[in-house]
Amino acid sequence: MPETMDLAIPPLMWAEAAPDDAFDHAVRRAQAGCDAGLVAHNLTAAQMQAALVLAPDVPLSKAVAMLPLCGVGLQSALGALAPPEVAVELDWNGGIRVNGGLCGGFRIRASTPEPDAVPDWLVVGFTLTLLPETDSPGDTPERTALYAEGCGDVAAPMLLEAWSRHTLNWIARWEDDGPAPLHAEWSGLAHGIGETVDVGAVRGTFLGIDEDFGMLLRDADTTHLIPLTRLLEPTS
Repeated sequence: MPETMDLAIPPLMWAEAAPDDAFDHAVRRAQAGCDAGLVAHNLTAAQMQAALVLAPDVPLSKAVAMLPLCGVGLQSALGALAPPEVAVELDWNGGIRVNGGLCGGFRIRASTPEPDAVPDWLVVGFTLTLLPETDSPGDTPERTALYAEGCGDVAAPMLLEAWSRHTLNWIARWEDDGPAPLHAEWSGLAHGIGETVDVGAVRGTFLGIDEDFGMLLRDADTTHLIPLTRLLEPTS
């Protein structure tokens, strides 16, 4: 995307084209001390990448709620732009599903791995596949692309703008009302609740999430709580 493209990003945010991976670019900018609100993006014909720099004022164990929050923001944006029959679901680990097929995913990184510390910065980003990665989609039936699911009219810049708006609205709601509304919204979009899943060495039934979006996983003996901080990528 050209640097000069105008994007209707809401107040408190600004867009910046990334020369490479949008998530890595946002992390570098955050490490260099940029203000919160940066929306880094790299939009191509086949793929959409975006990442948001945040400056939490709560401990990391609470701030990681920005991962599911940004997912809900994307679902809300697609809900407004895509045909009504298109179903968007979210995996606990950040996966984005469109009509059941995996279509991309979210990532998260912070300035500190310590759950009780307030991070200087936190970055949440996603990659969304727009066009099929192969001419033979039957070879990868578990994966899909947005434009293969009836969303050919959803232009990436328009989706980026809508994601920014909906995400900002959800951040304001999370700050004003606490995690309960986000918890309820995400739970209604969650993929795999009630199913058997594997998380690391633990295999069990995905029962749902706790207040901080940790996964409740029941095996034959006990219920495990897997904190959302498990998904944080290491920061060099």
